[in-house]
Amino acid sequence: MGSADRGRKRAQVVERAQPFSAILLTAFGIVLVVIGMYFAAFRPSLLPEDARYVGASLSQIQAVAPAIATWLRQVFWVLGGYVIATGVLTVYVAQSGIRRRSPAAAVVTAIAGAASIGTMAVVNVLIDSDFKWPLLAIAGVWGVAELLYLFGR
Repeated sequence: MGSADRGRKRAQVVERAQPFSAILLTAFGIVLVVIGMYFAAFRPSLLPEDARYVGASLSQIQAVAPAIATWLRQVFWVLGGYVIATGVLTVYVAQSGIRRRSPAAAVVTAIAGAASIGTMAVVNVLIDSDFKWPLLAIAGVWGVAELLYLFGR
């Protein structure tokens, strides 16, 4: 193998290496898909923290609004579907635009991340949710990925 062939082979390896920001955003997108699946398939209509926040027991809430559990189940199906879609699109943008260092892709993931996990994390802090710390950690992964993109990583 000549030196030109070795140089081409090294260039191909370098081209295939993903920026760490793309890897983190891909992981973030996969986590969003998992969160969406939880909301769509497993999240109970009412959690103990929901009752705690509104200041009523689960049985009191259901006595006043008997169809609330059924309605919320359907709301969470829709929410889960949107979170899954956001995750799938994040993975795609990470593996295409972010991987190629597209500034437009970085703007899209910044806006989408702020609107999705950013909003979810802030609201969960405001309501003192039991899930605030895991959500803040997930938001941190997104934030670090965005910073890494800015710094060329």
